[in-house]
Amino acid sequence: MRISIILAALALGGCSSVGGGGFGYGGYSLVRAKEVRVGDKTLAVTPPREWNRIAASLFVDISAVEDWTQNGPYLDSLSFVTGLKDGKTLVRQRSRDDRQVPKFRSGMTAPEIAAMIETLFRVRGGTVDFKTLSLAPRPFLGANGFQYDFEHLDSDEVRRQGRAVGVVIEGRLYLVLLDAARSHYYSTLLPDFEAVVASARRV
Repeated sequence: MRISIILAALALGGCSSVGGGGFGYGGYSLVRAKEVRVGDKTLAVTPPREWNRIAASLFVDISAVEDWTQNGPYLDSLSFVTGLKDGKTLVRQRSRDDRQVPKFRSGMTAPEIAAMIETLFRVRGGTVDFKTLSLAPRPFLGANGFQYDFEHLDSDEVRRQGRAVGVVIEGRLYLVLLDAARSHYYSTLLPDFEAVVASARRV
């Protein structure tokens, strides 16, 4: 999720070495335009061009979620959820936190997963206004999945737009999510998102 990218970037002290060959000082590594395994390595995708992978943070990230960015985490992010298990959350959180992101349940419907995503943005992203644009069936990974389109306004007063395509297979959640500043970045990166979704396969 974009939220985890922001927190990871802050934890890394704002260093910048985007495009490095490994996790260098800036916490980014280059993703080549070829098939690559993401998250817990149970999902493979092929980006149409190079992206930047954000190093995971021990404080906020889980192994089933991986984040990429093209222009920096404040402008855009492409997130992968790879086989999230029943009872797990999209981000690491403490039991004593006042506001919680709901746990994923294997029996969740598409509207319930959409509500979980909205709560993630509100609780962890500082979203002050969130609007669902559409929620419709869409095949993904060879199964009956869904497409969720939304937009939100965060406390930084930047309006962002997002699209998630997901599916629950064998009780596990697989999801690809694009979230980007609505002006310019979302529409520019949507073709990349669609290419990645079309290339996705379980391994």
